[in-house]
Amino acid sequence: MAKVTRINHVTLVVDQLEKAAAFYEHEMGLEVIPAFLFDYPTAFFKITEDQQLHLTEWEDKMSFRGHVCLQVDDFNAIFHRMKALDIIDIQPWGKIRQLPDGAMQMFVRDPSGNLVELSSSPDYKDQLDPAIFEDDLYEEGIYVSGRNDFRGYKSANATLYHGKDQ
Repeated sequence: MAKVTRINHVTLVVDQLEKAAAFYEHEMGLEVIPAFLFDYPTAFFKITEDQQLHLTEWEDKMSFRGHVCLQVDDFNAIFHRMKALDIIDIQPWGKIRQLPDGAMQMFVRDPSGNLVELSSSPDYKDQLDPAIFEDDLYEEGIYVSGRNDFRGYKSANATLYHGKDQ
């Protein structure tokens, strides 16, 4: 049986391609790369040598909780910038948190309303700005929905990061 070996790309639907593309290029620091000659608006970005983010403009309905998670190299800087832009969204998954493995997470909305999780490596925990933990947007512990439905594959030592290239 064939198996998935990695994520090649994630495509986000946007309602204004130019505005969304500027956000991912200038605020997220992604490199623009050539897209195919599609007959609809699209923009491709390089995340790593093996991973891409694709934007495509359509009039589709956006998801409230569905998201893509992007790991950042400087959580302090991205936190302060996203706060200044006032695009941190605590409604779907709660406030900014430090996960049990030490990684930080927060959720923001891009200009088209797509939800983007921004995460740090667990190794970044010694570099965190103490002001983040004092901010009203921060909350201790993992997100609790109140649904009390514990189905799924769970572990006390779970992590978003598996492998040496965190």
